[in-house]
Amino acid sequence: MEIIHKEGVACISVHYSDFSMDDDPNIMGVIMCGTPLCDNSFSLNSGSFQWLLSCDIPVLGICAGFQALSLAFGGHLEEKTEIGMVSIRSTGRNDFIDTCEYEAYELHKYAPSPGDGFTILAESDRCIQAVKHQSRPFYGVMFHPEVRNEWVVKNFLSICGLASSNKSG
Repeated sequence: MEIIHKEGVACISVHYSDFSMDDDPNIMGVIMCGTPLCDNSFSLNSGSFQWLLSCDIPVLGICAGFQALSLAFGGHLEEKTEIGMVSIRSTGRNDFIDTCEYEAYELHKYAPSPGDGFTILAESDRCIQAVKHQSRPFYGVMFHPEVRNEWVVKNFLSICGLASSNKSG
């Protein structure tokens, strides 16, 4: 939330089990963040993420949020633990991640195979690191941009029309 506040954007934090798109018709974007390493209860509550199937506003899933996004679209999780700094390679230029190679902080036990309709934007040696849905403004990253790659969140805010368009990365 600190990155978002530094950009001058108002935001609120809501647990996934309490979230509803009906609560605020002015929502311009949703960031689904990670969970503690041993808390995978979200994966047993996939019904809590069915709102994604009819959503048309930008969504960014970070770590467990990316896993939940993938599960909502028919993906699955595989045990692929990564902890610490990891080298990431982009698969090509795109409007979300325009950097070829970068280091990012990882802290996850599982990694998703994204569901239907996702294009892979970046990979590490162990797993898919970033995706974009082919027809919806949905993005997912396995690494934690709040630790070292704030430009990912800033780029997402730009996609939402909520921040300056100072893309970097």
